[in-house]
Amino acid sequence: MGLFSKIKEGLFKTRGNMGAKMDELVENTKKIDDDFFEDLIDIMIMSDVGVKTAEEAVNKLREKCESDKITDAVKAKSEFAKIMADMMRDQPMKLENPSVLFIIGVNGVGKTTSIGKLASRMKLIGRRVMIVAGDTFRAAAAEQLTVWAERADVPIVKRGEGADPASVVFDGIQAAKARHADVLIVDTAGRLHNKAHLMEELKKMARIVSREFPEAGMHALLVIDATTGQNGLNQAAVFKDVANLDGIILTKLDGTAKGGIAVAIRRELGLPVRYIGVGEGLDDMQPFDAKEYVDAILGE
Repeated sequence: MGLFSKIKEGLFKTRGNMGAKMDELVENTKKIDDDFFEDLIDIMIMSDVGVKTAEEAVNKLREKCESDKITDAVKAKSEFAKIMADMMRDQPMKLENPSVLFIIGVNGVGKTTSIGKLASRMKLIGRRVMIVAGDTFRAAAAEQLTVWAERADVPIVKRGEGADPASVVFDGIQAAKARHADVLIVDTAGRLHNKAHLMEELKKMARIVSREFPEAGMHALLVIDATTGQNGLNQAAVFKDVANLDGIILTKLDGTAKGGIAVAIRRELGLPVRYIGVGEGLDDMQPFDAKEYVDAILGE
């Protein structure tokens, strides 16, 4: 299956929700008027795009239709697809050699599987990857991550449950240097006592990297479960307050009809979606491409 076909299949439910309803609206529209734009806003909100973002996108379309004198609903839909893609487009994230990539997020969002899939993907494109099991608070976290490391065929550095996460990161850095790894992917605790505790733990690990691995680029990606919709947006807002995020990994898009959350995350939080999870397989973590994403939802 080609890359676009995989993404299109993974977004099938959202396509049936947002895209199919938009097709129906276009088919039933005799003229582009206020009712057309209001219906379009409703369709977007029902796909978890969010009120603010939906209104912004539709207002852009309204202005485009007025300035270009667009009266055909099919043409309006085509312009709307361009507007949505532009709203989500961002510069790609570049990982230096070497880099340390912190993966953060609450328990249950697919953090462990995302790390395994990301490691596999990076290895396939020629990166030397290592995984650090930095979530030492959750029972069996390291064991679950080890399974994914084995599936991705990459080495993992871990300690026992309850170990100091920063010390595991220290071990990982020494191993990365010894093996000349390009990318060190670090799992982090999914749930700590409060935001202050979470921030302190992340800062502590970042200090270890700065001190022991100053030549490495340092990045952080937040994992969000797409099926949680607006709750995921709220999670992102909390983590954005305590961590310097480079973007989002949006998981389980194949399990939701509300994939519009990707648009809301980009517009309301200013965070680009970097990767999307569109299935259970090891190769189902794909780099996010705004045009492909919109085409998969709204295309024929």
